[in-house]
Amino acid sequence: MLIIYIAVFILGSLWGSFSNVCIYRLPERGNIVSSRSKCKNCQRKINWFDNIPFISYIILQGKCRNCGFKISFQYFVVELLVALGFLISFHFFGFSIATLLLFILTIFFVIIFFIDLKHFIIPNELTFPLMAIGFLKSFDPNLNQYLFPNYINSLIGGVVGYLIIWLIIFAYKKLRNKEGMGLGDAKLLSAMGFWFGWVSIPFILFFSSLVALCFAIPSLINKSKTMSSKIPFGPYLVLGCVLYLVIIEQIIKYLN
Repeated sequence: MLIIYIAVFILGSLWGSFSNVCIYRLPERGNIVSSRSKCKNCQRKINWFDNIPFISYIILQGKCRNCGFKISFQYFVVELLVALGFLISFHFFGFSIATLLLFILTIFFVIIFFIDLKHFIIPNELTFPLMAIGFLKSFDPNLNQYLFPNYINSLIGGVVGYLIIWLIIFAYKKLRNKEGMGLGDAKLLSAMGFWFGWVSIPFILFFSSLVALCFAIPSLINKSKTMSSKIPFGPYLVLGCVLYLVIIEQIIKYLN
Protein backbone atom coordinates (compact mmCIF):
# COMPACT_ATOMS: atom_id res chain seq x y z
CA MET A 1 0.00 0.00 0.00
CA LEU A 2 2.90 2.34 0.75
CA ILE A 3 4.11 1.94 -2.84
CA ILE A 4 0.72 3.09 -4.13
CA TYR A 5 0.79 6.18 -1.89
CA ILE A 6 4.28 7.02 -3.12
CA ALA A 7 3.14 6.58 -6.74
CA VAL A 8 0.15 8.87 -6.15
CA PHE A 9 2.41 11.49 -4.56
CA ILE A 10 4.81 11.34 -7.52
CA LEU A 11 1.90 11.59 -9.96
CA GLY A 12 0.66 14.65 -8.09
CA SER A 13 4.09 16.26 -8.17
CA LEU A 14 4.28 15.77 -11.96
CA TRP A 15 0.90 17.43 -12.38
CA GLY A 16 2.15 20.12 -10.01
CA SER A 17 5.01 20.76 -12.41
CA PHE A 18 2.50 21.11 -15.25
CA SER A 19 0.42 23.43 -13.03
CA ASN A 20 3.46 25.70 -12.71
CA VAL A 21 3.65 25.91 -16.50
CA CYS A 22 -0.02 26.95 -16.62
CA ILE A 23 0.41 29.48 -13.82
CA TYR A 24 3.22 31.27 -15.64
CA ARG A 25 2.02 30.95 -19.24
CA LEU A 26 -1.77 31.30 -19.16
CA PRO A 27 -1.77 34.98 -18.09
CA GLU A 28 0.67 35.71 -20.92
CA ARG A 29 -1.39 33.69 -23.44
CA GLY A 30 1.60 31.41 -23.94
CA ASN A 31 1.52 27.86 -25.27
CA ILE A 32 1.36 25.48 -22.31
CA VAL A 33 2.13 22.21 -24.09
CA SER A 34 4.39 22.54 -27.13
CA SER A 35 7.44 24.48 -25.92
CA ARG A 36 9.96 23.51 -23.25
CA SER A 37 10.54 25.63 -20.18
CA LYS A 38 13.22 28.31 -20.30
CA CYS A 39 15.09 30.30 -17.71
CA LYS A 40 13.51 33.73 -17.45
CA ASN A 41 16.93 35.35 -17.20
CA CYS A 42 19.24 33.62 -19.69
CA GLN A 43 16.44 32.17 -21.88
CA ARG A 44 18.22 28.81 -22.15
CA LYS A 45 16.00 25.74 -22.27
CA ILE A 46 15.84 23.77 -19.04
CA ASN A 47 17.07 20.18 -19.31
CA TRP A 48 14.72 17.41 -18.26
CA PHE A 49 16.97 16.44 -15.35
CA ASP A 50 16.74 20.00 -14.05
CA ASN A 51 12.95 19.84 -14.18
CA ILE A 52 12.28 16.93 -11.83
CA PRO A 53 9.72 17.97 -9.17
CA PHE A 54 11.24 18.77 -5.75
CA ILE A 55 14.55 17.02 -6.45
CA SER A 56 15.86 19.44 -9.08
CA TYR A 57 14.92 22.47 -6.99
CA ILE A 58 16.74 21.08 -3.95
CA ILE A 59 19.84 19.98 -5.90
CA LEU A 60 20.11 23.30 -7.74
CA GLN A 61 19.37 25.18 -4.49
CA GLY A 62 16.64 27.15 -6.23
CA LYS A 63 18.92 28.56 -8.94
CA CYS A 64 19.32 28.18 -12.70
CA ARG A 65 22.17 25.79 -13.54
CA ASN A 66 23.37 28.05 -16.39
CA CYS A 67 23.24 31.59 -15.02
CA GLY A 68 22.53 31.22 -11.31
CA PHE A 69 19.28 33.18 -11.55
CA LYS A 70 17.07 32.59 -8.50
CA ILE A 71 14.11 30.31 -9.18
CA SER A 72 10.90 31.24 -7.37
CA PHE A 73 10.07 29.04 -4.37
CA GLN A 74 6.55 29.04 -5.77
CA TYR A 75 7.57 26.20 -8.11
CA PHE A 76 8.32 23.98 -5.13
CA VAL A 77 5.17 25.04 -3.25
CA VAL A 78 2.85 24.37 -6.20
CA GLU A 79 4.29 20.92 -6.78
CA LEU A 80 3.93 20.12 -3.09
CA LEU A 81 0.34 21.36 -2.87
CA VAL A 82 -0.84 19.34 -5.87
CA ALA A 83 1.02 16.24 -4.65
CA LEU A 84 -0.56 16.55 -1.19
CA GLY A 85 -3.98 17.17 -2.76
CA PHE A 86 -3.64 13.95 -4.76
CA LEU A 87 -2.46 12.05 -1.69
CA ILE A 88 -5.31 13.23 0.54
CA SER A 89 -7.93 12.56 -2.13
CA PHE A 90 -6.64 9.03 -2.68
CA HIS A 91 -6.42 8.36 1.05
CA PHE A 92 -10.11 9.08 1.60
CA PHE A 93 -11.64 7.79 -1.64
CA GLY A 94 -9.17 5.20 -2.97
CA PHE A 95 -9.49 4.01 -6.57
CA SER A 96 -12.71 5.76 -7.59
CA ILE A 97 -14.23 8.35 -9.92
CA ALA A 98 -14.52 10.67 -6.93
CA THR A 99 -10.74 10.53 -6.49
CA LEU A 100 -10.17 11.31 -10.17
CA LEU A 101 -12.54 14.27 -9.96
CA LEU A 102 -10.77 15.58 -6.86
CA PHE A 103 -7.43 15.23 -8.66
CA ILE A 104 -8.81 17.44 -11.44
CA LEU A 105 -10.23 19.93 -8.93
CA THR A 106 -6.91 20.11 -7.08
CA ILE A 107 -5.04 21.01 -10.27
CA PHE A 108 -7.56 23.69 -11.27
CA PHE A 109 -7.75 25.18 -7.77
CA VAL A 110 -3.98 25.49 -7.37
CA ILE A 111 -3.58 27.11 -10.79
CA ILE A 112 -6.44 29.55 -10.16
CA PHE A 113 -5.14 30.39 -6.69
CA PHE A 114 -1.69 31.48 -7.85
CA ILE A 115 -2.74 33.18 -11.09
CA ASP A 116 -5.33 35.34 -9.35
CA LEU A 117 -2.98 36.02 -6.44
CA LYS A 118 -0.37 37.46 -8.80
CA HIS A 119 -2.31 38.83 -11.77
CA PHE A 120 -5.80 39.58 -10.33
CA ILE A 121 -7.43 37.52 -13.10
CA ILE A 122 -9.09 34.13 -13.38
CA PRO A 123 -8.82 32.96 -17.01
CA ASN A 124 -11.92 31.61 -18.76
CA GLU A 125 -9.72 28.71 -19.91
CA LEU A 126 -9.93 27.51 -16.31
CA THR A 127 -13.43 28.43 -15.14
CA PHE A 128 -15.38 27.26 -18.20
CA PRO A 129 -13.96 23.70 -18.22
CA LEU A 130 -14.45 23.58 -14.45
CA MET A 131 -18.12 24.50 -14.90
CA ALA A 132 -18.60 21.90 -17.63
CA ILE A 133 -16.95 19.08 -15.66
CA GLY A 134 -18.89 20.02 -12.53
CA PHE A 135 -22.22 19.84 -14.33
CA LEU A 136 -21.53 16.75 -16.46
CA LYS A 137 -20.37 14.67 -13.50
CA SER A 138 -23.67 15.37 -11.72
CA PHE A 139 -25.44 12.98 -14.11
CA ASP A 140 -23.57 10.01 -12.59
CA PRO A 141 -25.86 8.58 -9.86
CA ASN A 142 -23.06 6.41 -8.45
CA LEU A 143 -20.88 9.28 -7.26
CA ASN A 144 -20.40 10.01 -3.56
CA GLN A 145 -23.59 11.79 -2.48
CA TYR A 146 -21.89 13.64 0.36
CA LEU A 147 -19.65 15.40 -2.13
CA PHE A 148 -21.45 15.65 -5.42
CA PRO A 149 -25.11 16.66 -5.93
CA ASN A 150 -27.52 15.52 -8.63
CA TYR A 151 -27.83 17.52 -11.84
CA ILE A 152 -30.74 19.68 -10.57
CA ASN A 153 -28.87 20.83 -7.46
CA SER A 154 -25.76 21.25 -9.58
CA LEU A 155 -27.53 23.46 -12.11
CA ILE A 156 -29.13 25.58 -9.40
CA GLY A 157 -25.75 25.88 -7.66
CA GLY A 158 -24.06 27.06 -10.84
CA VAL A 159 -26.70 29.70 -11.54
CA VAL A 160 -26.95 30.91 -7.92
CA GLY A 161 -23.16 31.06 -7.55
CA TYR A 162 -22.83 33.32 -10.58
CA LEU A 163 -25.81 35.53 -9.75
CA ILE A 164 -24.69 36.21 -6.17
CA ILE A 165 -21.32 37.63 -7.23
CA TRP A 166 -22.89 39.41 -10.22
CA LEU A 167 -25.39 41.14 -7.92
CA ILE A 168 -22.60 42.17 -5.56
CA ILE A 169 -20.67 43.63 -8.50
CA PHE A 170 -23.79 45.43 -9.80
CA ALA A 171 -24.73 46.86 -6.39
CA TYR A 172 -21.16 48.00 -5.65
CA LYS A 173 -20.91 49.75 -9.01
CA LYS A 174 -24.21 51.53 -8.46
CA LEU A 175 -23.29 52.64 -4.94
CA ARG A 176 -19.60 53.50 -5.45
CA ASN A 177 -19.59 54.13 -9.22
CA LYS A 178 -16.58 51.87 -9.73
CA GLU A 179 -15.76 48.21 -10.23
CA GLY A 180 -15.50 45.98 -7.19
CA MET A 181 -15.14 42.27 -7.74
CA GLY A 182 -14.55 40.80 -11.19
CA LEU A 183 -16.67 38.43 -13.24
CA GLY A 184 -13.88 35.86 -12.89
CA ASP A 185 -14.93 35.49 -9.25
CA ALA A 186 -18.55 35.01 -10.36
CA LYS A 187 -17.53 32.28 -12.79
CA LEU A 188 -15.39 30.58 -10.15
CA LEU A 189 -18.20 30.53 -7.58
CA SER A 190 -20.53 29.30 -10.31
CA ALA A 191 -18.12 26.43 -11.03
CA MET A 192 -18.09 25.56 -7.33
CA GLY A 193 -21.88 25.58 -7.37
CA PHE A 194 -21.89 23.19 -10.32
CA TRP A 195 -19.51 20.89 -8.47
CA PHE A 196 -21.08 20.91 -5.01
CA GLY A 197 -24.62 22.20 -5.42
CA TRP A 198 -26.50 25.24 -4.19
CA VAL A 199 -26.16 24.18 -0.53
CA SER A 200 -22.41 24.77 -0.71
CA ILE A 201 -22.67 28.40 -1.87
CA PRO A 202 -23.47 30.16 1.46
CA PHE A 203 -20.85 28.11 3.30
CA ILE A 204 -18.15 28.80 0.70
CA LEU A 205 -18.97 32.53 0.76
CA PHE A 206 -18.92 32.59 4.57
CA PHE A 207 -15.63 30.72 4.88
CA SER A 208 -13.93 32.69 2.10
CA SER A 209 -15.05 36.01 3.57
CA LEU A 210 -13.85 34.93 7.02
CA VAL A 211 -10.42 33.93 5.68
CA ALA A 212 -10.18 37.17 3.66
CA LEU A 213 -11.03 39.17 6.79
CA CYS A 214 -8.35 37.36 8.81
CA PHE A 215 -5.74 38.30 6.21
CA ALA A 216 -7.03 41.84 5.69
CA ILE A 217 -7.17 42.99 9.33
CA PRO A 218 -3.38 42.87 9.97
CA SER A 219 -2.76 44.74 6.69
CA LEU A 220 -5.24 47.42 7.67
CA ILE A 221 -3.73 47.72 11.15
CA ASN A 222 -0.17 48.19 9.87
CA LYS A 223 -1.53 50.39 7.04
CA SER A 224 0.10 48.35 4.27
CA LYS A 225 -3.37 48.27 2.68
CA THR A 226 -6.44 50.48 2.83
CA MET A 227 -10.16 49.72 2.51
CA SER A 228 -9.95 50.66 -1.17
CA SER A 229 -6.92 48.46 -1.94
CA LYS A 230 -7.38 45.92 -4.69
CA ILE A 231 -7.28 42.32 -3.48
CA PRO A 232 -7.81 39.06 -5.38
CA PHE A 233 -10.85 37.21 -4.03
CA GLY A 234 -10.31 34.02 -6.07
CA PRO A 235 -7.73 32.56 -3.65
CA TYR A 236 -10.14 33.12 -0.76
CA LEU A 237 -12.95 31.40 -2.66
CA VAL A 238 -10.62 28.44 -3.20
CA LEU A 239 -9.71 28.32 0.49
CA GLY A 240 -13.38 28.71 1.44
CA CYS A 241 -14.31 25.79 -0.79
CA VAL A 242 -11.52 23.64 0.68
CA LEU A 243 -12.77 24.42 4.20
CA TYR A 244 -16.28 23.47 3.09
CA LEU A 245 -15.03 20.12 1.78
CA VAL A 246 -13.19 19.45 5.04
CA ILE A 247 -16.38 19.69 7.09
CA ILE A 248 -18.97 18.77 4.44
CA GLU A 249 -20.00 15.55 6.17
CA GLN A 250 -20.76 17.38 9.42
CA ILE A 251 -22.70 20.06 7.53
CA ILE A 252 -24.86 17.51 5.72
CA LYS A 253 -25.55 15.58 8.91
CA TYR A 254 -26.58 18.83 10.62
CA LEU A 255 -28.89 19.83 7.76
CA ASN A 256 -30.51 16.38 7.80
